[in-house]
Amino acid sequence: MIARVSLPARVLGAALLAALAGCGPGRNEFAPACPRASLVGPLADLTRYRPGGRDLTDLVLQGRMVTVSGMCKPGETASQLNVAVRVGAELMRGPALQGQSAQVQIFVAVVDNGTILDKKIYPVQFVFPPNVDRGTVVLDEVDMVLPISPSKSGAAYTIETGFQLTPEELEANRQQGVR
Repeated sequence: MIARVSLPARVLGAALLAALAGCGPGRNEFAPACPRASLVGPLADLTRYRPGGRDLTDLVLQGRMVTVSGMCKPGETASQLNVAVRVGAELMRGPALQGQSAQVQIFVAVVDNGTILDKKIYPVQFVFPPNVDRGTVVLDEVDMVLPISPSKSGAAYTIETGFQLTPEELEANRQQGVR
């Protein structure tokens, strides 16, 4: 039996093949494998109190990491992978916040099999508009170049992110069983 393909199906098939041919940089290849993105549980939440306080009236700032996303493309050589990462967090001002602004530190780390290969800390200043207690902050895109080889793709890495907490803030998160 001969299968017959209608003209619209042929046109759709040709369009699909043309689109797939454009996946690589001038070659017939798919996009490279990307690292897995991850929010680090105990570091994805922030609760900051004024010194010496632990009461709701002493609350300066609360934060929660909400997004981490990325995009990969081949590097300049076959042994490089370009990765662009975006990180977002929600912040809530507490009654003890002095002024309209707060600063948090967000880190982005490259991890390979449990070992941190690179970590950068980014200070982020957020200004709350008048009469607004919540806001979202998005870190400027972080660009990275990862080493890859035929035996190790970008999928071997993990991009981890969270707040850079003080030891006291981290211990409070652990005691509360945060994430």
